[in-house]
Amino acid sequence: MADDNITYDIFPDGLGFYANCDGHHVGEITFVRVGADKMIIDYTAVTEKYRNAQVGLNLVRCAADLARSQHRKVITLCPFAKAMFSRYPEFDDVRFLNAR
Repeated sequence: MADDNITYDIFPDGLGFYANCDGHHVGEITFVRVGADKMIIDYTAVTEKYRNAQVGLNLVRCAADLARSQHRKVITLCPFAKAMFSRYPEFDDVRFLNAR
């Protein structure tokens, strides 16, 4: 399924993004800000019909772009976001690396 009609917008509270297709809510990603320089992605969901349309990946991209613009690093607690961060090197610049 192509995502030509899918739009991505930030929630009014600024703590996530949602995806809409032809007026229907088809996915969302939520996060919390931690201090001035980190963000935790805690939840991603996409309706079954749109799971092969890269909606989840695009929601992760929206969150990563926001993190970049705010000079934040991202901690991925959400299993889907964690998998996308591991799979795609485009997220390396915003990945939080815990130096122990």
